[in-house]
Amino acid sequence: MIDINLIKEPISEKLKELSYELYSLRTYVDKKTNILEIVVDRDSSIDLDDIVEVSNNISTLLDELIKDDTPYTLDISSLGAEKPIKLESLDKYVGQYVNVHLSNPYKGENTLEGDLVEIDSDKVVIQFKIKTRLVKAEILRKDIDRARLAIKF
Repeated sequence: MIDINLIKEPISEKLKELSYELYSLRTYVDKKTNILEIVVDRDSSIDLDDIVEVSNNISTLLDELIKDDTPYTLDISSLGAEKPIKLESLDKYVGQYVNVHLSNPYKGENTLEGDLVEIDSDKVVIQFKIKTRLVKAEILRKDIDRARLAIKF
């Protein structure tokens, strides 16, 4: 099996060169096949061409790092369209459509989904629709316990 400790740091460094972040790295066996799963992230969206670029670069690096002949399948993916957002990085997503879960409800709602309009050190403004009317909710940043990107329908 592949030694994660041997490959984690070089993979992380290579991803940084490519403007990505290593989100997770694991190995497992599925139907007698060794799988090396790498999940990448970055602030902007990641499409299939990006995954191919990462895969080609990481595959070349792994050929140098893994000296034994253990067969494995390389599985590279992103967090997806509704990826979780680290709360300390929320300001990078102004202008994006987000879903926030609140520890202190806003007008009885524990979850708000809408455009992240404004953010500062204390408050967040999210614009969302109630039926056909646009509403802006100003909530305390400390009241958000988790957030993710959302898909607008």
